[in-house]
Amino acid sequence: MSLWQTTLDALALLVSLDRELWEIVAVSFSVSLSAISLVLLPAILFSFILAYTDFRGKWVFLSLINTLQAIPTVVIGLLLYMLLSRAGPMGDWQMLFTQKAMIVGQMLIGFPVLVSMMHGALQSSDRRAVETAITLGASPTRIAATMIWETRFPLMAATIAAFSRIVTEVGCSTMVGGNIMGITRNIPTAIAMESHKGAFAQGVALGMVLLALALALNFALTSMRGKGYLRT
Repeated sequence: MSLWQTTLDALALLVSLDRELWEIVAVSFSVSLSAISLVLLPAILFSFILAYTDFRGKWVFLSLINTLQAIPTVVIGLLLYMLLSRAGPMGDWQMLFTQKAMIVGQMLIGFPVLVSMMHGALQSSDRRAVETAITLGASPTRIAATMIWETRFPLMAATIAAFSRIVTEVGCSTMVGGNIMGITRNIPTAIAMESHKGAFAQGVALGMVLLALALALNFALTSMRGKGYLRT
């Protein structure tokens, strides 16, 4: 099958609202949005602590975060599989091959990305704002809120980067999700499976969905920044 014909077939699947295709998209977005939502606030708080406080062993945490970013997603999936399998210490939770397991895996993947990028954004911000807030007697909560607002665009960019990382990862999702149709089959695992079968139309259609998502997110951020809503 030619590339042109495959592309036409992929567009036909999208336009016809193919049930199987959009089920896969729904699972993928549901899992990844849940994961990023659950990890976002802890990542912001952790990044703020690392950026604006000094404590013994701080460099250890920073080194650990940077190291966790480099771990292949399939290794995280393997470790989580061993923990959640029947012989593992968390086997009684019966989470293996469920969306819950996929969410936990994606949280572990997204958290170090968020912390690393947000820490860099907060550290490069104008510390005079913190000093002024302290001088005026602002509470720690108010100071944190002020700095988060001042660096809102880099923080949103970090969130998008982490979401892109988890919504496209395939190793962990395959290991702990099992690629079960209608339950745990997401966009990356479906693309990999369909490509191995030689059925490229669905894979191309799903790739188009990811591309459209990336374009929409980046266009929205650029537009908001250009209008001054996100200007730092």
